[in-house]
Amino acid sequence: MTAGINASPSASASRWPPIQKDPTTFAVRPNLLDYERTRAEFSWDTARQALSGLPGGRGVNIAYEAVDRHAAGPLATHEALRFVRSDGPTRSLSYAELAEQSGRFASVLDRLGIERGDRVFSLCGRIPELYLAILGTLKNGSIFCPLFSAFGPEPVRQRLKLGSGRALVTTRALYRKKVAPIRAELPELVQVLLVDADGDPEPGTLDLAALMAEAPPYGDLVAMQPEDMALLHFTSDTTGTPQGAVHVHDAVTSHYATGLYALDLHPDDIYWCTADPGWVTGTSYGVIAPLVHGVTTVVDEDELDVDRLYRILAEQRVSVWCTAPTALRMLMKAGAARAAGHDLSALRFVASVGEPLNPEVVLWGQEAFGHPVHDTWWQTETGGIMIANFAATPIRPGSMGRPLPGVEAALVARNAAGSPVLADNGQVQLVTEPDALGELALRPGWPSMFRGYLHDEESYRRCFVGGWYLTGDLARRDADGYYWFVGRETM
Repeated sequence: MTAGINASPSASASRWPPIQKDPTTFAVRPNLLDYERTRAEFSWDTARQALSGLPGGRGVNIAYEAVDRHAAGPLATHEALRFVRSDGPTRSLSYAELAEQSGRFASVLDRLGIERGDRVFSLCGRIPELYLAILGTLKNGSIFCPLFSAFGPEPVRQRLKLGSGRALVTTRALYRKKVAPIRAELPELVQVLLVDADGDPEPGTLDLAALMAEAPPYGDLVAMQPEDMALLHFTSDTTGTPQGAVHVHDAVTSHYATGLYALDLHPDDIYWCTADPGWVTGTSYGVIAPLVHGVTTVVDEDELDVDRLYRILAEQRVSVWCTAPTALRMLMKAGAARAAGHDLSALRFVASVGEPLNPEVVLWGQEAFGHPVHDTWWQTETGGIMIANFAATPIRPGSMGRPLPGVEAALVARNAAGSPVLADNGQVQLVTEPDALGELALRPGWPSMFRGYLHDEESYRRCFVGGWYLTGDLARRDADGYYWFVGRETM
């Protein structure tokens, strides 16, 4: 096997001077002020103590940490989700309402015979029913598996079949176009719930609204153990074959910690993540992490354009914004003057996720928003942000930042064939000199690390060599510990 590089090298650090910050001038005190001290004092066990666990010490459930514990306390009437509709008006769910309605969804699953460990898929846009399905599935002890609504019938079929999907939440239009033609090939798919059946479901489907109206409140959430499977996120290997990355309920610890440090979430924030929950970013950082922190999350039900994006930021008074480089480059192309017509004074932190961010956009953010853009790095397999630029620390434009507290990163030397260089004792050879190229590797142990590829143990084992998880990404690390993305390994 020969490895190649699937991207051009990052810009030199010397070309772009660091962006310095003075945290004493910030309107909100950042959660991470002293990077080295926080890393030294951090432990995942301590992070777990910030969460509640199920009452009576019965175990853990992501949905309880994200919703029900808030609904039982002072945040019961606090706005949890704010949906910005395509026709303009917003609709909101408080934490108490979200807990009750997601519980009814869990009751629907229970009544339909969907049990603990069964896979529940979604194929729909950013509508309230999707969020109820995510949380209700977890409450029921079932496994949630999101699908991107733009997938064609074949990708949908592949994932439903590989994941042994037992239930699917979708719309009438998507069912007709993408599921009905392949339904006969999915004998394990026993329940299809239409969110817009309006009393007249398609043959072989059920009316979710009617079932929700009849369902009783759910009782105690199913008690899960930290290592019990919670989420199944599909990615693709170099052949394009879907791989189901398995994530567990303990992943919520990573969602909490990364929301605290990488996104700098505070209780009064209005938070907006533009990622679709059909992908891991939209689930981890569009649903779980902000809800765990008890903040108000904005959800845009429509497609984004420049003016709509600025309008939502301004009208919804968004304070923390997590978006993709594609969206930021779209805004940059439109010019900073487009931002000037909108009141963005509530915005205090901007994060980028999903692909490498070029340094020009980082600097442009300073001009357009008054804040630089903070790049991050992670993968479907990591389940959460691993490397980031933080609210209070300097940014080196073009760098993806430094490892999160609790995350040990390194660069592994590679030979001419693209394989890791191994010592006689079987350990990998680490790259220690500054600015030298290596494969980015992480020491296993963070809670959101994937626990396997579904039905593909061999591929999973190949990801780990000499005590490290090999990411397949090539990077450099400068003398101060900042990592710079160089390219994606191709085989």
